[in-house]
Amino acid sequence: MPTDTTQARLISAAADHMLALTATIPDTELDRPTPCRDMDLAALLAHVDGLAQAFAAAARKDFGPLTSTPPNPGQSRLAPEWRDDLHRHVCDLADSWNDTAAWEGMTQAGGVELPAEIMGMVALSELVLHGWDVARAADIAFDVPDEILQVVFDFHYPPQPQAERDGMFGPVVEVPDDAPLVDRLAGLTGRDPRWPHTTREDQ
Repeated sequence: MPTDTTQARLISAAADHMLALTATIPDTELDRPTPCRDMDLAALLAHVDGLAQAFAAAARKDFGPLTSTPPNPGQSRLAPEWRDDLHRHVCDLADSWNDTAAWEGMTQAGGVELPAEIMGMVALSELVLHGWDVARAADIAFDVPDEILQVVFDFHYPPQPQAERDGMFGPVVEVPDDAPLVDRLAGLTGRDPRWPHTTREDQ
């Protein structure tokens, strides 16, 4: 596992990529489908906003409703000022994990308690994987560096039995070993690298 300093740097870089993606999305496209079941783009962005707040609180050990409540993406609602909210909360997430104390002891997010160093990796994974979801939904290039993708891939490999993944990831999608790393990471975490099978012009 990378050092805490490296992890914090990767979280900051993944946060920057998430904000770069979301800054280009017009409100007229918020009803687009996403790779996440039963979630349109508005619901996915609301989920990202909520997880950013929860993982920032987890880094600070600021326990309460933000960290003790499991996520419920189906009830996520995007506020009219969502860009400002998302920017503030994703930046707070990155800043909070940049504190060395964030990586010490135990912490909580989504009602789950984990060692802080593991929770930081979960935060990184959430930013990267949902960044992929957002990019695919919005038909935007996903250009996260392989350095970050490899760390997240290694974190999830080998995959847990599906019974332990339910509620987090769908079944592993088989991807050739020589496929790009981003496609192998997508498949490992239950995403179809070929999604959505159509281009924007076809929709």
